[in-house]
Amino acid sequence: MSVTFETLKKDEQVRAYITAGNNALTVLGFTEHSFAHVHKTAETAGSVLKAFGYSDHMVELAKISGLMHDIGNMVNRAYHALTGAEIARSILEKHGMSYEDVGIVCSAIGNHDEETGRPINAVSAALILADKSDVRRSRVQETNMEDILADIHDRVNYAVERAELTVNQGEKSTIVKLCLDIDNNFCPVMDYFEIFLTRMIMCRRAAAFLGADFELVINDLKIM
Repeated sequence: MSVTFETLKKDEQVRAYITAGNNALTVLGFTEHSFAHVHKTAETAGSVLKAFGYSDHMVELAKISGLMHDIGNMVNRAYHALTGAEIARSILEKHGMSYEDVGIVCSAIGNHDEETGRPINAVSAALILADKSDVRRSRVQETNMEDILADIHDRVNYAVERAELTVNQGEKSTIVKLCLDIDNNFCPVMDYFEIFLTRMIMCRRAAAFLGADFELVINDLKIM
């Protein structure tokens, strides 16, 4: 493979665009979309495909998709998946990636947002699961607690003490499970569903695309 996740992770252009995107979202009051998020998304997406028995090549494409999936935020948050796919295409072709692999990666990036996308290949399904499961306190960029509690996205992310995505291979079925521990002192569980319900439905579709069921467990209680 001519271009790898490790190569792109160090690429000056990729790093600059990810930084620019997160800087823009910080000004707009969004949670963290910088290196911590994209690296975690990349590793999780790769782990998901590996658990399903996909080739090392496909695992690498999933990691690359995770790394570059939010690069379109430097243009605008609206339709960032679509602009990000086009930005990624130019970078990947510059690195000499095959057109077939560029198609897989850019299709995944272009379909990871719940407003415009859906799982259309294995890499996109893994990317959706990885991206939507990254909920954690350290994604909150606001430092004033009053402001954190006033914003539902900050409040929910701050309340999540643990988020773990696992793939469990059973005799009859495979289950992709997202387990969350939410501190109810910061927000009720209903706040999570207010902003994440469409994302969880997207995760269920992504798991189904991979031939699995999706389960959401919050504070040891199975929700879906």
